[in-house]
Amino acid sequence: MDKLRELGIKLTPQRIAILQYLDGNTEHPSADRIHKALSKKYPTLSTATVYNTLEVLTRRGYLRELTMDPQKKRFDPNTKHHNHLMCVACKKIVDVHSDIQVQIPPEEQGGFEIHGHHIEFYGCCPKCNSNK
Repeated sequence: MDKLRELGIKLTPQRIAILQYLDGNTEHPSADRIHKALSKKYPTLSTATVYNTLEVLTRRGYLRELTMDPQKKRFDPNTKHHNHLMCVACKKIVDVHSDIQVQIPPEEQGGFEIHGHHIEFYGCCPKCNSNK
């Protein structure tokens, strides 16, 4: 909570609940999933509050927005460098922590100064694979 105060984020009970839900969460939840999980305990929590909170947290570097699922944005509270693997059937996303080296040949960099990269892998998880 101290880090969030440092970021200048007003700590309402709803925002604290969102932060607690995200803390250590490795499921890469969407805003809708977060809203559904918290709305029973916080019936006045609006979807707009969840979206706005996630947007503020992403802008301030507390969250990482994932766009690999074209149907909805997902959020990752782990902002350290890592990559992702998504099941194309059930849309489950898992972290890939292996250090994967990618080099773009200088002639293809188009003058860009490269600051980093993120790799997305797609496949079928064991559960969906066994259901085939």
